[in-house]
Amino acid sequence: MTLAAATELAVATNEHLASISNTLIYSSMAVYTLAFFAYIAEWLLGSRSKVGRTAAALTSAGAPKEAPAVTVKRGGGTAVLERPKVTVRSASGARDVPDGPGAHGGDAQGDMYGRIAISLTVLAFLVELGGVAARAASVERAPWGNMYEFNITFSTVAVGVYLGLLALKKNVRWMGLFLITTVLLDLGLAVTVLYTASDQLVPALHSYWLYIHVSTAIFCGAVFYVGAVATILYLFKDSYESKLQAGGKPGSFASSVLERLPASASLDKFAYRVNAAVFPLWTFTIIAGAIWAGDAWGRYWNWDPKETWSFITWVGYACYLHARATAGWKGRKAAYLAMIAFGCWLFNYYGVNIFVSGKHSYAGV
Repeated sequence: MTLAAATELAVATNEHLASISNTLIYSSMAVYTLAFFAYIAEWLLGSRSKVGRTAAALTSAGAPKEAPAVTVKRGGGTAVLERPKVTVRSASGARDVPDGPGAHGGDAQGDMYGRIAISLTVLAFLVELGGVAARAASVERAPWGNMYEFNITFSTVAVGVYLGLLALKKNVRWMGLFLITTVLLDLGLAVTVLYTASDQLVPALHSYWLYIHVSTAIFCGAVFYVGAVATILYLFKDSYESKLQAGGKPGSFASSVLERLPASASLDKFAYRVNAAVFPLWTFTIIAGAIWAGDAWGRYWNWDPKETWSFITWVGYACYLHARATAGWKGRKAAYLAMIAFGCWLFNYYGVNIFVSGKHSYAGV
C-alpha cells in the first residue's frame, strides 16, 4: 500500500469514527430524555402521604416541651409538684428536621419509576462515554481540544460523579431530575452551537500536561456543579423551613417538591463536603496549568483571561470554605458565596472561551 493510500484510509477511518461518535452522542441524548421523563414520573406519581414529616417537625419544634412532674415525699405522704416551664431560645438556624423521603415520597410506584430512571441514566452514561471514546479515537488524542469536546466530556463526568455517589450508597437520588435536565441542555448546546469538526491540536497543546491539567479541570467542574445543585436546593429548602417555622403556609407545589428533599442542614452539609473535597484538586489544576504554561510559553503566569478567572474561582471557593468556619457566615451567607464562586467557574468555562480572546483560545471555541 502506497503512502497516499494509507493516508486516505486513515482519513476515512477517522471520519467514520467521528460519525460514530456523533451518533452515540445523539443516542445518549435520546436515552437521557427517557430518563428525564422517568424522573418526572417518579416525582408526579410518588405519594405525598409520607412527606408531611417536615411540616410536623417544624410546627412542633418551636413549642416548649412540658417538663415531667416530680414526686416528692412529705412526712410519710407524697405530693406531686409540677416543674416550672422554661422557655429557651433555640440556636440560630438550628432545626430538628428529618430528611424527606425522596422524590418517590415513600411510595412503591414512585420508587419503581425512580429505579427505571437510574437504569436509563446508567445506559445513557455508557452510550455517551462510548461517544467520547469514539471522538478521541477519531482525532487520535484526548478529546479536550475545543469546547464541544470539553462539553461532552464534562457532562459525562458529571453524570459519572452522580452515579458514583449512588454506588457509594449516598442519598442523592433526589438530584437526578435536576442533573439530567441540565445535562440535556449542555449536550443540546454542544451539538448545535459549539460543535466543531474533528481536527488536530495546535503545537502548544501537544504535551502530557493536557491529560493532567485538563482532565482535573473537567473533574473539578463536574464536582463543583454537583455542589452547586445541592446549594441551590438548600437555599430553597431553608426558606421553606423558615416559613413553616414562622407559621406561614407555603404553596402546594412548593410543599410537594421541597418536603421530599433532605433537610436544609443535610443539603448544606453535603454541598460543603463536596466543595471542600474537590478544592485541593482545583488548586492542583491551577498549579499544573502554570507548570504547563512555563513549558509552552516560557512563563508560569501571564494573567491570561483563563488564568485570571481560574484564580478568581479559586479565591471564591476559598472564601466560601473560610466562611463555613466563621460562625457569623454559616448557612445562607456561605451558600451565596458558593454560588458566586460557581458563577465565576461558569464564566471561566463559557464566557472567557466564547467572548474573550487569549492564549487559551484554540480551535475557534
